[in-house]
Amino acid sequence: MRQTFKFLVGLVVSLGILTLATSAVVQRTTRRWFEGEVRLRAELVVSGARETLAAHWNDADHKDLDRTLAGITRDQRIMAAAGCNADLALLTSTPSFPPSFSCTQTGPHVMPPLNTPGQPWSVWHQSASLPGGPVLVSSIPIENEGRTLGFVMLVQDLSFAELREARTQRFVLIAFGILALVASAVTVLVARFTWRGWRREINRLARGEAPQRPEFQPIVRDVRDLVERIMVERETELEGGAWTPQRLKLTLTRHLHGEKVVIVANREPYIHERQSDGSITMRHPASGLVTALEPVMQACSGVWVAHGSGSADRDVTDRRGHIPVPPGEESYLLRRLWLSREEEQGYYYGFSNEGLWPLCHLAHARPIFRTEDWRYYLEVNQRFADAACEEVDSEDPIILIQDYHFALAPRMIRERLPQATVLMFWHIPWPNAERFGICPWRKELLEGMLGNSIVGFHTQSHCNNFMECVDRYLECRVDREQNAVIQHGRATLVRSYPISLEWPVRWLKTVPSAEECRAGVLAELGLKPDALIGVGVDRLDYTKGVEERFLAVERLLERNPELRGRFTFVQLAAPSRTLIERYRELNDSIELVTARINERFGQGSYQPIILRKAHHEPPDVFRYYRAADVCYVSSLHDGMNLVAKEFLAAREDERGVLVLSQFTGAASELTEALIVNPYDTDEAAAALLTALSMSPEEQRERMRAMRAYLAEFNVYRWAGRMLVDAARLRRRERLTGRLTKQWLGANPD
Repeated sequence: MRQTFKFLVGLVVSLGILTLATSAVVQRTTRRWFEGEVRLRAELVVSGARETLAAHWNDADHKDLDRTLAGITRDQRIMAAAGCNADLALLTSTPSFPPSFSCTQTGPHVMPPLNTPGQPWSVWHQSASLPGGPVLVSSIPIENEGRTLGFVMLVQDLSFAELREARTQRFVLIAFGILALVASAVTVLVARFTWRGWRREINRLARGEAPQRPEFQPIVRDVRDLVERIMVERETELEGGAWTPQRLKLTLTRHLHGEKVVIVANREPYIHERQSDGSITMRHPASGLVTALEPVMQACSGVWVAHGSGSADRDVTDRRGHIPVPPGEESYLLRRLWLSREEEQGYYYGFSNEGLWPLCHLAHARPIFRTEDWRYYLEVNQRFADAACEEVDSEDPIILIQDYHFALAPRMIRERLPQATVLMFWHIPWPNAERFGICPWRKELLEGMLGNSIVGFHTQSHCNNFMECVDRYLECRVDREQNAVIQHGRATLVRSYPISLEWPVRWLKTVPSAEECRAGVLAELGLKPDALIGVGVDRLDYTKGVEERFLAVERLLERNPELRGRFTFVQLAAPSRTLIERYRELNDSIELVTARINERFGQGSYQPIILRKAHHEPPDVFRYYRAADVCYVSSLHDGMNLVAKEFLAAREDERGVLVLSQFTGAASELTEALIVNPYDTDEAAAALLTALSMSPEEQRERMRAMRAYLAEFNVYRWAGRMLVDAARLRRRERLTGRLTKQWLGANPD
């Protein structure tokens, strides 16, 4: 009842304001109408008496002129009249003519300007006020045989207009008042009857019954999704708080009933290399994908299908290419596939990294597409799809495909395992439709990806770009409300899953404290105790903006001479894709820029930039993170960028500053970092200076906020969201399949 009263008060007040506004408009409009009517009446009266007035205008006694003016004033609204000659002298007037209106006062408005002889005289009207009320004074010229004799002034009563305005205003107020009451009553009645229907349907939903009205179907779907998500989060809060490996394993056990997950990725989490002395060593690749996925596999078990690229990979696997990993834990299986040199060149270096990689990154590299590379890409995708199908142990497994190397594999898996729940996570940006249209096999790539049950990207903008491409280049239905693509009766959900790190990072268990790391790095680099250290960690890739990073360091030293000899930037650069010419050119360019800057600002043993081109194991990388005063991530275009998150994870001392490119997916999450445009050298240099001069208190405040975010939104949450969504989707499809079988059994014809 209270809500109804509030609604009625609001409605009445709104209608009251509308009524007052309307009344004011009506008042102004009617006043213009009435004045126009009076003006027209004056001109008509004078026009009717014009011949008589002209005939007696110059009479000496003015008797006939007086009778004519007196006749004009017999009109009940014309109060007085007067005649003025061409010299603006008063000829005659009726007895009631007000002395305040004179010929000399009105004449200039009727006569033509002095500089325009021969121009006709004008009709002029003026509103005025007398003690008896408002009047309208009209001055109308009198002509005879083309010569202007003078003009007649008429004073007309306007009090009737005020009476009409008052009546009109009362009518409007009464009409709108009645309308307000009727509208309020009708609205309340409609709301009451509608609310009864809504309440009845909501009660049916609460009891788990199907709604009777079709408009409630979207609400049912949204409520079910919301309840399931709330239940997952509630379970997490009740059973351990933050997402951890144990929480992920428990969640997947509940939703997947302990089933294993099959991951398909080009990069393997462990590489076995044979040394010159014949011994075999194991190393971890410099890959953000491996950094994110390997903790997930340790938590949920399963099989990781990857390309065996190490020189000793074959020596440590069984006849099917299997090896349990990690060493000592053996929590999941690594399945290695072997590629010929031609296959690796065409599928990996060719189509994937000379074609798709520059296509998806806005970093000024021209995509190169070759038909031969496409054939190898097709063949290798088929081999990986077959291997994934060989590793499953049910008709409807969950298969997680990673990245742009396997855009065709989902469709191939779907053809072999129609009931499989296939997820694909695209770790790099997805381009807009115009740019994607460059690819000659755009339709085949999109068709392959629509074999997925769910396609995941880092950001919603990448999801939007993907759906735009599908909408433009394929015959399908794009459901933007549900973020889904429907083709051939099957829906592919398109979702954003921002990737992250494990928390806490396991490599930090063996890394010394920040003080020890700093002392060790200073000694290793031969730097003074008060030195300032910047760090960058990347593969040598043109999308990472390493050259732009060095130019920002140069501008920093150029503008701040006091930092020369004190600030050193250390770049840990892992060589990457060296068989591709663009990467070789990048390597040469970076070396030249480094040499030039060091020659310009170097002094004795001091070098402002230390470039270390080699593979670095995670403990060594985290040691540099902990030693640095600032970490600069200058990607020109990146899906997420986990280096930024690794730096934050390493800083348990809550010191150090992150300078982050605005073109990374991480920039939308890590808002406490110093966000820069890496193309703007001055802005980047200023940000580095701000970072180096930032107070410990502000560093701690920024670092604490970002670390808290990463602790909450870690890789286990990322994987949990994807895999739980997959499990829910599989349950729904299983139910749909059972209902379909039951229907077919009951209707065999």
